[in-house]
Amino acid sequence: MPIIKILPHAEYCPEGTEISAPAGTSICEALLENGIKIEHACDMVCACSTCHVIVREGYASLNAPEETEEDMLDKAWGLEPNSRLSCQAILAQKNVVVEIPKYSVNHAKELH
Repeated sequence: MPIIKILPHAEYCPEGTEISAPAGTSICEALLENGIKIEHACDMVCACSTCHVIVREGYASLNAPEETEEDMLDKAWGLEPNSRLSCQAILAQKNVVVEIPKYSVNHAKELH
């Protein structure tokens, strides 16, 4: 089972942590199942960018992003070349290291 190392994030995972999840699981599902309450305003249907993560290691082991995901990523705060929507990034057999960006664009949470 692959390991996901989550780098420290002040709100979601202050100490950072490592979790394991079966291959075929999205990073978002794995985080939520392990008590890391990453935002996912669209309920993981690739209709927002709130679950944006930056894959620091293991990017190539994930499934390739589809055009819909790439379009949604354009709306994410702090976009980098190795950014993914965690709801669309499916684990394979290799370990990954992810960083949850400091901010996300979530109009519902911001009361806009």
